[in-house]
Amino acid sequence: MHRRQWIEIHEQTWFPRVLRDLTTNTLQFVWNFFDFYGPVVSPLRDALQEVRTNRVLDLCSGGGGPWLSLARRFESSEKFPLEVCLTDIFPNADAPQPGSDGAKVLFHPDPVDATKVPADLQGFRTLFTCFHHFSPEDAKAILEDAVIQGQGIGIFEVPRRNALTVILAVFMPLAAFALGPFMRPFRWSRMLWTYVVPVVPFVVWFDGVISCLRAYTPPELNALTKGPTVNRYHWESGETRWGRMPARVTYLIGYPHCEIMSPK
Repeated sequence: MHRRQWIEIHEQTWFPRVLRDLTTNTLQFVWNFFDFYGPVVSPLRDALQEVRTNRVLDLCSGGGGPWLSLARRFESSEKFPLEVCLTDIFPNADAPQPGSDGAKVLFHPDPVDATKVPADLQGFRTLFTCFHHFSPEDAKAILEDAVIQGQGIGIFEVPRRNALTVILAVFMPLAAFALGPFMRPFRWSRMLWTYVVPVVPFVVWFDGVISCLRAYTPPELNALTKGPTVNRYHWESGETRWGRMPARVTYLIGYPHCEIMSPK
């Protein structure tokens, strides 16, 4: 399949904020429930150790993404406690607030553009299931901004441009229906827009399929790391999966070579 730069509903400015937040919260809950991003713990831990930091700046976080569970896993099984700051261009009103999570996961209240991150927001940058939203030009700008500011970056994507992943995306609305009553905090608006008027399941399905068609392959991610700015970093890309799960995670990880690392 050729990559398509089509639009997703929940990223449009005209899409009501309450529906956007419900959609991103649903996606976050499903990702955490099925532990889609469990496989990235090992390569991400290695990258954080390379740059000698335990501070993470998550971009395009939506409803919090997988960090609410990953941070606890780093602290308990990896013995590597993290400080995670979640950011988004459309901050989610229902996202975790300071002090609400024992794993030190906080949400930055102001909009943050992933292509131009404020210099005062430091930490190893991560993007989960969002890099495909960006055109190649903007995607490269995200990498270049991390390099210019001397920050490591990790990109992790479940959507893949193949038939199996597109088929799996069709089951996402079923997960939204089945798991809706268990999502916290409980909101009547979620019941309304999931079961009475099923806008959230429809958007989850539509955007899930489009996400697969927009996804970058490892060779395409590698191509974004070519150039006078980004080639100063060590880059690693590939795919990994959790046990026998059919879904794979595509990743790109980059960090400064030791001799050019800025002090943290």
